[in-house]
Amino acid sequence: MKKMSTGKSLLLFLSVTFLSLSTDLWADKKDAPFRPEAAETFATKQTIDGLTIAVQPFDDPEEARVAFGKLNPYEHGVLPVLVVMKNNGKGTVRFENMQVMYVAPRSRKVEATPAGDVLYLKAGGRPKVSNSPIPTGGPRIKISKNPLKNDVIVERAFSAKMLPPGDSAHGFFYFQTGHSRGTSLYISGIREAGSGKELFFFEVPLD
Repeated sequence: MKKMSTGKSLLLFLSVTFLSLSTDLWADKKDAPFRPEAAETFATKQTIDGLTIAVQPFDDPEEARVAFGKLNPYEHGVLPVLVVMKNNGKGTVRFENMQVMYVAPRSRKVEATPAGDVLYLKAGGRPKVSNSPIPTGGPRIKISKNPLKNDVIVERAFSAKMLPPGDSAHGFFYFQTGHSRGTSLYISGIREAGSGKELFFFEVPLD
């Protein structure tokens, strides 16, 4: 059996190592979670009792691709609004009773749709019947796939139940509405964990 030269062995080793590193880097990028900027860096934010809440509507296709990949919920009648929080206060806050509403001009309010319900907002649609290419075959029925039935909707949803001092949380709320200027996100029901006292409501502009 002919032995491989030292030079060829080194070249093979380097090639395999490079391929392994490239694969690992690609996998990390592919599976990397969505991480927005810190709440303090957003242009649209509000701070009350040390709790900063920043918001951003994702109605732009490029922004949606960063968060949801190939799915763009806004193309299917659902507006995702990113909420980023940072607790710089002295106590933990709870979100069990938190309510989030999209407030449009003329005080029109749209309640957030739970992420689990978003998956079923649109059925597959009316079955499409087409003739079979086989002469003796019967009609073929095609049922269009529901694009919103995607796990990424739930994975990206805001799910924090509480926020200790110094911690951050983020996630999306979903609204069955179009987006226009002059709107805001109304957030109420956030309470101090210790006293149970409700914080003053937040109303953060979305423009």
